[in-house]
Amino acid sequence: MADADTERARKFARSILQEFGVSTPPVPVERIIKSRKIALQYAPLDEDLSGMAYIKDGVGIIGVNALHHPNRQRFSAAHELGHHVLHASEISQAVHVDKGIRVLFRNDVSALGTEPMEVEANAFASELLIPEDLLASVLEGEGVDLEDEAAIEALARRFRVSPAAMRFRLTRW
Repeated sequence: MADADTERARKFARSILQEFGVSTPPVPVERIIKSRKIALQYAPLDEDLSGMAYIKDGVGIIGVNALHHPNRQRFSAAHELGHHVLHASEISQAVHVDKGIRVLFRNDVSALGTEPMEVEANAFASELLIPEDLLASVLEGEGVDLEDEAAIEALARRFRVSPAAMRFRLTRW
């Protein structure tokens, strides 16, 4: 996957944040989804299913696993929004199901970076939920020690993401 595609996904996320006027964490991902006229549904799914995205009869739908931790649900919702924003033609043809084996990645293929749509959706979700400018503002020019579990957990709570997602974002900043 080219860095240009990942950057394209991040630019889309930043554009949505600007359009929605987000200036402090946590990002209101549910309201953003609903403002885009996409139905957001929570339902108990198999443990290995994180979410799904599809467009049926012109109506966008995002399904999220109601059995997962709320932070994981937020990431799944943002990831699926990424599919709507970046891959509308693909999800109009078939239901796109994301299997989540890891907290941050949807499955082993995307974790390896070999499935471009998944890598793009992850980059979109990461930027949407932990925007670079909001993260910089919260850190106020100070660094954060990646070994400081308490500091990572505090940042994660503020952005309503998992510590693993926060650590990943900090290492890719």
